[in-house]
Amino acid sequence: MKLWDRDQTMVALNIYCKIPFNLVSSKHPEIVQIAKILDRSPNSVKMKIGNFGSFDENLKRKGIVGLVNTSKLDREVWDEFNNNWEELAYESELLVAKFLGHSAYILEIPDIMEFREGREKASIIKTRVNQNFFRSTILASYHNRCCITGLNIPKLLVASHIIPWSKSEKDRMDPRNGLCLNALHDKAFDKGLITITPEFKILVSSHLLDVKPEDIFEKFFHDLNGGKMILPDRFVPRKEFLEYHNKEIFIQ
Repeated sequence: MKLWDRDQTMVALNIYCKIPFNLVSSKHPEIVQIAKILDRSPNSVKMKIGNFGSFDENLKRKGIVGLVNTSKLDREVWDEFNNNWEELAYESELLVAKFLGHSAYILEIPDIMEFREGREKASIIKTRVNQNFFRSTILASYHNRCCITGLNIPKLLVASHIIPWSKSEKDRMDPRNGLCLNALHDKAFDKGLITITPEFKILVSSHLLDVKPEDIFEKFFHDLNGGKMILPDRFVPRKEFLEYHNKEIFIQ
């Protein structure tokens, strides 16, 4: 049997991040596509994704167990990702594009040629690619549902950063720094009008609680106060990130 190399393993981990674990199967269209370009069977790719699941502590806490026949390379690639999301997410996207044989996969950026050549263009491309990867990973982890309301319309969902993109370069691509929120609550979270505590409890700012209540307002904010967020299968938010938002962004 042909051994997996690092590039192929990186591609498999990329797909692991983008497909909800309970939907992983040898018939999943993305797995079928990746298997074809890697010259592997869909079942082989499915098993490789299952290997990564065995490293994921969040899955274990939910009673979901990955496969056990992992390789040293699987662990090395998993650790690389978790220690350097900024570079490894981008590298894995480039590898997927390379195996697909075209760049359109990662360059779905309107008017990209309007940007100047050189570093500025490269930086913009990398940022957009990473943002797309981050969004795909967060939405997959939360099964395309807002973690506050349960809304499941992807076009209305945002991969929201807990510590803002501009505040921590090293954490901006870490999926544990992300929440899946609907557009309204993403804006409220960004402005510090709501937060989530390290115990995953939703808090609403007094600036909103003091507003004269109306039925629609109570439904969207007052009724959420003190409730629990919906936890993802993978990449549960790090408590340090939530503490930062509580202390630095949330308006008491």
